[in-house]
Amino acid sequence: MKLLGSTTSPYVRKVRLVLLEKSIPHEYVIDPLQQPGSQVLQVNPLGRIPALILDDGFCVFDSTVIADYVDSLSDSQILIPRHDAAARLRVKRWEALADGIMDSAIMVRIESIRSPEKQDAAIIELHNTAISKALAFAAELLDAQTWCEGDAVTLADLALVSALLYLDLRQADRDWRGSHKNLATWFEHISARRSVVISREG
Repeated sequence: MKLLGSTTSPYVRKVRLVLLEKSIPHEYVIDPLQQPGSQVLQVNPLGRIPALILDDGFCVFDSTVIADYVDSLSDSQILIPRHDAAARLRVKRWEALADGIMDSAIMVRIESIRSPEKQDAAIIELHNTAISKALAFAAELLDAQTWCEGDAVTLADLALVSALLYLDLRQADRDWRGSHKNLATWFEHISARRSVVISREG
């Protein structure tokens, strides 16, 4: 299978982390949407990344759908609980929280790169406030736990670390570590995982 994406997309990183944690053989192709001949524009009707092309040519799109599909491919390192509905719900809620942070950070990024006279300060404030509230919620929920859910890595951890890495990239002046010491400790722990190290190398 082939994963189409970019080095900066937090959604692509989340999917890459799932593939790496599951040890699923795949080819990672950096495929900028703005480049002529982009494969994504040919295989995904939404024209978005990530896009996962299966060996038979079938294209899976949307990071939540891809992550769910990839996790179902093997029983090694199950990342989304399968037999505990409550645990599955908690993991998926973590994913939604992390994706929401990504969504808002991208909205802030889009608005911030407009020329000053075209920027909407209200939109920037709205989404920055959402990020702050989501980080506080995550820190309280995590408390002193090693993992977001249960006693091993899950999709919850992979989604959250993807969101935090994107904040480091696009909002380097946001001191989320200083505001949430437990998140910082958790981040350092999960950042040492082989999958995260590989994803940060490009």
